[in-house]
Amino acid sequence: QVYVVFSEELKCWCRALVESVWCQADNYQLTCFLVDYAKHCSVASENIRVLAGAFAKIPPRAKKCRLHCTKPLTLHIDYCENTAKIGPAKRWDTAAIQHFRNLLE
Repeated sequence: QVYVVFSEELKCWCRALVESVWCQADNYQLTCFLVDYAKHCSVASENIRVLAGAFAKIPPRAKKCRLHCTKPLTLHIDYCENTAKIGPAKRWDTAAIQHFRNLLE
């Protein structure tokens, strides 16, 4: 379900999908995917609203996708042997994500 959340970074209300919820000391935090900006953000629970009426029927401008058969790689450094090798990783690192975004632009 798509909700409306207030993004502190963008300083506006945005449509979002909630990906996860966790408890902090005094409130809940939500990890959201902004469907019109293709960004992930963290939002406090008091900054989320139900999307109502015709706004819920507008299709999102961004969709989650994956690169076909492309796996993340990272640099594995062995300080004992003084070597560095590129190998598989569980997640894309921030430098690789930024490089890919620069290529797209």
